[in-house]
Amino acid sequence: MRSAEQPDPDERASPAGPASEWWRNGVVYQIYPRSFQDSDGDGVGDLPGITSRLDHLAWLGVDALWLSPIYPSPLADSGYDVADYTAVDPAYGTLADFDHLLAAAHARGIRVLLDLVAAHTSIEHPWFREHPDWYVWADDGPPNNWRATFGGPAWSLDRESGRWYLHSFYPEQPDLDWRNPEVREAIAGVVGFWRGRGVDGFRVDAVERMVKDSRLRDDPPAVEPFPFPLHPEHAELRHAHSRNDPEIGLALAALRDAAGDAVLVGEVYLPNDELGPYLEHLDVAFTFDFLHSPWEAGPLTRAISSAAVLERVAWVLSNHDFGRIASRVPAGAARAAALLLLTLPGAAFIYQGDEIGMVDGPGAGTPSDRFGRDAYRHPMQWEPQPDAGFSSGRPWLEPVDPARVSVAAQCEDPASMLALYRRLIALRRELGAGSRLLAADPGLIAFERGEHVVAVNLADEPLPPPASGEPVVATAPIGGDGAIPPQAGVVLRGDRGG
Repeated sequence: MRSAEQPDPDERASPAGPASEWWRNGVVYQIYPRSFQDSDGDGVGDLPGITSRLDHLAWLGVDALWLSPIYPSPLADSGYDVADYTAVDPAYGTLADFDHLLAAAHARGIRVLLDLVAAHTSIEHPWFREHPDWYVWADDGPPNNWRATFGGPAWSLDRESGRWYLHSFYPEQPDLDWRNPEVREAIAGVVGFWRGRGVDGFRVDAVERMVKDSRLRDDPPAVEPFPFPLHPEHAELRHAHSRNDPEIGLALAALRDAAGDAVLVGEVYLPNDELGPYLEHLDVAFTFDFLHSPWEAGPLTRAISSAAVLERVAWVLSNHDFGRIASRVPAGAARAAALLLLTLPGAAFIYQGDEIGMVDGPGAGTPSDRFGRDAYRHPMQWEPQPDAGFSSGRPWLEPVDPARVSVAAQCEDPASMLALYRRLIALRRELGAGSRLLAADPGLIAFERGEHVVAVNLADEPLPPPASGEPVVATAPIGGDGAIPPQAGVVLRGDRGG
């Protein structure tokens, strides 16, 4: 991108209030480091590569970037099995590389969030042997029926000690015991280490798993399906005791104290109506009702309405775990999805590549991720050439379709997906605080933001907007009668009495 077009950092500050609350209406760009930009030709993205692409983020206008885990890891779960919380995996670079990235991002007015994997460590973390009491154990076999997220029992035998340890995810990821004050102190030290380097906040992984039932009681059978996707074995139980413990505040208060005014974004895999206790300490939490809603006006409106009650939610429509927008919505609807995501009040998260309409790929023949999520993690497509401008070597995953979709092909095209994202991010600074849902045709989602009205048509036929006004942004040409085309959206400014 042309450096001359970079917004001035002061001009790009969030309009939501003090610097400590930039997140209230901020746009955060998720970077999957392994797949963003390779600088040394080994086929794996790295921190110097990310630094070299920061002008793209500045040009786009985002407020912050979030790095998926960069810590040393044996990669049993793509870096979410951390072996050292205060270092950088050599595949990504060094602490000096991180400091350079942080300084370069801050110089562009971009804040940096790290992924804090606080519910568990890698089994190869020194803590597992040096501080076994920091984990959850049972002496005489599994004490309950708990199931792991990826299937199978949540307890495994440690042959060295002869005891059984708890793992909510893979056996290589033993759960920390947050009831132990030494664990709270240790993770507070991790937060302090990165805050001391200048990190602006953390996306906290698997928050609802941090505290478990103190009596380790069985989970009852599920009598109705969980509202979000689960592994079939995991879905057989209602996770009343293995997650979402009433004493979650024990852990989150410790994190809040350690983080100070740094933003804490919670990945809380629960419905909106169960997020309240988490938001007593977190700044925002992802709304998975929104992410997992069918692409239909009714369910999406209900998800938006229930999230609005909480106010401090983070809107997201794709990430490294659940697939890309362009592969999850009907053909042609990805532009409307972007408009919806970026006009709702509150924090919005963009997954790298969604801004150019990247789609899911085939993944790897020999999967890197055992749970089948490689398809969502193919390299960022910078150039319309076979290597996508990602690496001079062989990429760890092949690019999907760079000849069709790339940053270079879209950055000068005012009608491109990339241009739409940039315009919508800029428009957010003009929208009023809060929102009000409007009565509209059953196929429409419509809401008011100050003097603007947002309307998205999810039906298969053109529909009239619930108000009249001047189209400020539209994802498809609006008809002479003002009707919104199918799978399109529009932001109107002006008269709302029509």
